[in-house]
Amino acid sequence: MPITICVGMMPVVLLLLLQAAGIVNAFVALPVTARLPPVSRMKALQGNTRIAPAHIQGSTNHGQGLSWAAATAVAMTAITVVRRARLCACTDSQARPVASSKCRVALMAGDKLPEGRKLRVAVVGGGPGGACAADELAKAGIETYLIERKLDNCKPCGGAIPLCMLDEFDLPLDIVDRQVRKMTMISPTNKEVQIGQTLKDNEFIGMVRREVLDSFLRNRAADNGAKMINGLFLGMEIPKDKSEPYLLTYNDFSGQDGNSRKGDKKTLEVDVVIGADGANSRVAKDISAGDYEYAIAFQERMKIDDAKMEYYKDRAEMYVGEDVSPDFYAWVFPKSNHVAVGTGTVIDKKGIQRYQQGIRDRAAPRIQGGEIIRVEAHPIPEHPRPWRVNDRTALIGDAAGYVTKCSGEGIYFAAKSGRMCAQTIVKRSENGTRMIQSYDLMEYIREWDAKYGPTYFVLDALQKLFYTSDAARESFVELCEEEYVQQVTFDSYLYKTVQGNDPVGDVKLLGKTISSLVKNNSKAPDAMRTLA
Repeated sequence: MPITICVGMMPVVLLLLLQAAGIVNAFVALPVTARLPPVSRMKALQGNTRIAPAHIQGSTNHGQGLSWAAATAVAMTAITVVRRARLCACTDSQARPVASSKCRVALMAGDKLPEGRKLRVAVVGGGPGGACAADELAKAGIETYLIERKLDNCKPCGGAIPLCMLDEFDLPLDIVDRQVRKMTMISPTNKEVQIGQTLKDNEFIGMVRREVLDSFLRNRAADNGAKMINGLFLGMEIPKDKSEPYLLTYNDFSGQDGNSRKGDKKTLEVDVVIGADGANSRVAKDISAGDYEYAIAFQERMKIDDAKMEYYKDRAEMYVGEDVSPDFYAWVFPKSNHVAVGTGTVIDKKGIQRYQQGIRDRAAPRIQGGEIIRVEAHPIPEHPRPWRVNDRTALIGDAAGYVTKCSGEGIYFAAKSGRMCAQTIVKRSENGTRMIQSYDLMEYIREWDAKYGPTYFVLDALQKLFYTSDAARESFVELCEEEYVQQVTFDSYLYKTVQGNDPVGDVKLLGKTISSLVKNNSKAPDAMRTLA
């Protein structure tokens, strides 16, 4: 399965400013079909129309950013209409090869399946999204196959998860390597702002190793009845009509060791396919899901001496500035016994090595002498794909493009999308006793867009507001000093909900935002500070 750098730490202030997105929420949170003309809406519900998500239907020219004045004006208008757009709360063996092409498993959509015959679903990709989908399906008694190329995969990833994910997905506390309670934001002139003082004693951002998290989730799915296939997905034949199954082809690696293993080519017939195979999804290509803009993330894992590691034991750092990224941020995140140092960019992918040198130079006083033990790089999707459902195939996680702008957070949203998609299949198939069709899977898309559409839309606008000039980045870090910003932002990230209702605080923050942007855009930059 493709690997992705998942950076996972929410930049402070961005989620708070989502409160100013009421006017966006009023549009984006509607189910996609509700915004279509009557005829198109009917076709969509019948499964004959593939619908682009709300935030893709307009222009998606990532090469042009909103000016800070325009973005601020949108926020001001939005606050006048609705004070707060709430984020969604956190609630909540081997496959046998097909012997004959004459035995067809798919029936007409909507038909009851024969007695004793359950819906058959293949989940391609065994990361958090795929594992959570397979687990949910298997628990409901659906015949579930989980295909993963490398079951011991050590996926390069920042590894940050929100606190609520532990309870929502019933994760054991010992799966967390580091409990981050401090975050340092560092401006283009090295102004440091320490945030985290609003956290309670039992609150933290969890840092996990993906090889540990993914293995736990896959094993749980297997324990609940999912059939694990250690193999490389090669492609699938699309059914020509509703009576035909999907025919998946894969290289079966079972019983083979080493990187040179080739596998035995096998096939598998299923009724439904869930693509959870990452940013370079082969499933997405097979269903012509369309391309999307992507960022390149680059990360080096470094072993630093014990004294330096002590500083990072419960701390993460985020750096902003033109020298470390023209449109994103750079980071130093603690891992189990080392740190991950990296950066990312959409608009200057060829310059990624230069920006990586920039974060090495900026963070040098704190990582100097570190030994690079691993180098990782991979694309990160920048917005959902134009099409996420086609016939009886649905995309989730990175394959669908569910990585947030500004932060690169992907783990939680991958797991959440996998669970939501699986729950829709369970419900619409009546626990696997009837066939489903595209209009059934579209329910998952509508629910996802309603819950998270505003988040993706506004984070996109805020990235264009704060990440396009060093003057705006100075304002971004400056605003992080506000206790109100820290309180609401941590509530938003840790629990995936904006708590409380302080319109006075919102208006004050808006005023400070405008004042800071005007100030920093009209004066010469401060002198460069030296990090201790």
